[in-house]
Amino acid sequence: MSRSKLLLLLLVLALVAGGFALWNKNRHSTDASAYRTVPVARGDILQTVSANGTLNPVVLVNVGTQVSGTVQTLHADFNDRVKADQVLAELDPSLFRAQLDQSRANLANARASLQLAEANERRARALFGQDYIARAELDQAIQALGAAKAQVAAATAQVHRDETNLRYSVIVSPVSGVVVSRNVDVGQTVAASFQTPTLFSIAQDLKRMQIYTTVAEADVGKAKVGQTVHFAVDAFPGQDFVGTVRQIRLNSQVLQNVVTYNVVIDVDNPEEILLPGMTAFVSIVIDERKNVLKLPLAALRYEPAEGAKAPKPKEKAVYRLEDGQAVAVPVRTGIADGKFAELVEGDLKEGDALVTEDQQKHRAEPTQGGGPGGGSFRVRMF
Repeated sequence: MSRSKLLLLLLVLALVAGGFALWNKNRHSTDASAYRTVPVARGDILQTVSANGTLNPVVLVNVGTQVSGTVQTLHADFNDRVKADQVLAELDPSLFRAQLDQSRANLANARASLQLAEANERRARALFGQDYIARAELDQAIQALGAAKAQVAAATAQVHRDETNLRYSVIVSPVSGVVVSRNVDVGQTVAASFQTPTLFSIAQDLKRMQIYTTVAEADVGKAKVGQTVHFAVDAFPGQDFVGTVRQIRLNSQVLQNVVTYNVVIDVDNPEEILLPGMTAFVSIVIDERKNVLKLPLAALRYEPAEGAKAPKPKEKAVYRLEDGQAVAVPVRTGIADGKFAELVEGDLKEGDALVTEDQQKHRAEPTQGGGPGGGSFRVRMF
């Protein structure tokens, strides 16, 4: 064999060996990248019941008025902190004072009539004792005295009533707190004839608040008094707030053909950053596991394609990636949240790669000619 032919043969053998090595490497890398995986992690799992609710003060007092009149002065506004018995507003007292003056005049007149009746009664008794008048005249004098006393009592009561109405023209705060709303302005007329109007709403303490939420009947049996509650508000995205279930009220409501129950949640608000009326997205923790192995729910839902090497066991299983192959591992799970389930039993450890998706299903099927739709690479030897 000539030297040139020998060199050509060695070159062909080297090309064939290099091509085989490259094909073998691509084959293993293709097997390894054929699946999408998620590692087994360790952490906490919270099983929750979700609901929406509204933040409210624990005590919200609506301050109204028992008398009608025109608002003359305002001494409090939105967000003002007020003390108990502090003046909030004053109504025009002119009519109340005039009515009080008239009642006092009527009382003075009644007292004068009483004095006259007392004198007539004493005179009638003296004359009757001397047989100068008949018994009937004495009885009339006694009756006139009683009527005069009754008139004094009625006039006195009217004075007390008008004095009270005059005091009611000055609106005071019944509690210490923060003015949440003010519903009147200076010059506005308020009428208390049929319904007491609300002038101010005062939250007694914004450092403690409550969430009023509704839970469907399918989940209310899992909720218990004292359970921990995690919630979020749109005003502070990414921040987790914590509360406690205080009460599960027995009165039910039907909303869109679903029976719901009111659940009251206590919330501490020391910095007063949570405001009344905010919408709270609530998660009531009904069960909790700490520092356990967590299986992705996507791995529990995964099933191998027909014809795959990994068998389909009858029991619940996940598929661990071993040397590029999906191998079934039977498992038993506990509680679950929206993303993970607790591993109770199974031959898995932290960091194991669990198959969640077969990416080969998303690739196009290979064709004989390797055209635009082909998914394989073919080497032709000449």
